[in-house]
Amino acid sequence: MKAIVCRTYGSPDVLRFEDVQKPVVADDGVLVRVHAASVNPADFFTLTPVARITRLVAERFKPKPAVLGTDFAGIIEQVGKHVTEFRQGDAVFGGAGTAFGKRGAFAEYVCVREQGVLVRKPGNISFEQAAAVPIAGITALQALRDHGRLQPGQNVLINGASGGVGTFAVQLAKAFGANVTGVCSTMNIETAQSIGADRVIDYTKEDFTRSGQKYELMVDVAGNRSWSECTRILGPNATFVAIGSAALQRDGGAGRALTRTASLLVRSVGGSRKLVVFIARLNKPDLVVLQELLEAGRIRPVIDREYALDEVPAALRYLQAGHAKGKIVITVARMNQRSGR
Repeated sequence: MKAIVCRTYGSPDVLRFEDVQKPVVADDGVLVRVHAASVNPADFFTLTPVARITRLVAERFKPKPAVLGTDFAGIIEQVGKHVTEFRQGDAVFGGAGTAFGKRGAFAEYVCVREQGVLVRKPGNISFEQAAAVPIAGITALQALRDHGRLQPGQNVLINGASGGVGTFAVQLAKAFGANVTGVCSTMNIETAQSIGADRVIDYTKEDFTRSGQKYELMVDVAGNRSWSECTRILGPNATFVAIGSAALQRDGGAGRALTRTASLLVRSVGGSRKLVVFIARLNKPDLVVLQELLEAGRIRPVIDREYALDEVPAALRYLQAGHAKGKIVITVARMNQRSGR
């Protein structure tokens, strides 16, 4: 099968479109023919020296080529003999593991355990929309519900409201009954308004940290303002939730993420405001919550661009530029159509 393979660290240009062995289905697993996948900031970690060293040690200095990608949607082609929840032909979506030689979702096929991050695709969304959900949706859900402890009627600010996580955060906050202010650039104002933001601040024209408005919760996806600036708009017992993986897509991202996290933690010590810095934990129960919200029409994935499987490096470069409106999707079917399959 064809897949996007990482053999060394570096920029997205080091990735290769190659033939790799088709995954073998475990007794408790399913084989999914991938129709669509999506890119995430976390995909850049596989390209870092840290990931390379980790794989070298874990695989006894004989590392297997890593197949990138976590989010996917497709149709089950084969089930293991112990699988009871899914059947051949089921349309599903979920997340695949990519660490330590596991095969990721930027491929024609992916294997997932039955009890892994896998659920049936709602009939009211496409494969492309479903593939846009897992990492971004779960990150937004955990930021608001678990770490932000969001309550109905609270004032919430989403810094980075038009990106992958941000578009889900705006919609989920509205679904949970909050009053939502989104921060984005001029070109993305319409997107933020269309998904339900009560107010949208254009950061190119207005400094949202000097707006005079106080918020009970701020979710920081963009990661571009200091703690002292953000405290201007945080109420006395407010919560500030910083998405820890956002900086990974930038040059020097891992170092920047660690430096900023340390700075936030040091500067927030001793105050009444709560600071949380986290990286989402993919899990099936949270994906079920999103599945139900999708089926009910209470959230909808926002897709900016679609790329074919062999265009993953270009998709990652576009994500790296930082101007995406919603999610960037990899449509495996486009590659098959172009090749005549």
